[in-house]
Amino acid sequence: METATVRIPKEKRDILKIISSVERKDLKDILAELIDEYIERHKETLDLLSKPGWVDIIKQGKKEIEQGIKGKSLNELED
Repeated sequence: METATVRIPKEKRDILKIISSVERKDLKDILAELIDEYIERHKETLDLLSKPGWVDIIKQGKKEIEQGIKGKSLNELED
């Protein structure tokens, strides 16, 4: 596994250190868990953005909404 250096503000680092002490976990394990949760929360977005044409459909929909044109429902987009 490769390593990466991450800069964390002192206040947040200190809180994480307290949590790691209370939970008896290594700080790296807590950070890995937080990263895993973040990735999981964004998987659906990444999945949608990886589909050809979806980014263009989303941009067009945003433009229509800005122009006051009714957008499309999710069901209409899936067809």
